[in-house]
Amino acid sequence: MLTITRELRDRIVAHARADHPDEACGVVAGPEGSGRPERFIPMLNAARSPTFYEFDSGDLLKLYREMDDRDEVPVVVYHSHTATEAYPSRTDVSYASEPEAHYVLVSTAEGTGADDPYEFRSFRIVDGVITEEDVEVVEVYPA
Repeated sequence: MLTITRELRDRIVAHARADHPDEACGVVAGPEGSGRPERFIPMLNAARSPTFYEFDSGDLLKLYREMDDRDEVPVVVYHSHTATEAYPSRTDVSYASEPEAHYVLVSTAEGTGADDPYEFRSFRIVDGVITEEDVEVVEVYPA
């Protein structure tokens, strides 16, 4: 199960809406070994596409070095789907290289306004196998 704060969920959804009609993408890093998403890191979709996302390789290298320096790992890797449901595509599965990460997808197919519905779903993707998991949204993480 993914446990995430309401603030982080809302920031991911806001990023997805802001980048619409292009797919948005980013990472939420957390302390190594904690499984707790804490630091929101929106990334630029280098593909600038409504049907595809791609992290800029230079930005990604910089991010991984920064996370390494801070003893962090990518707890959540997120992106949006702008015209389809929030479910991993074959391309998404082929890009899933972090077996411990939660892969969050947000669908903005219904619109981008603050009151428009959206889908927010989380998956584990390991060795090409997709497993949907529950998402618990909390105000703050338990102590």
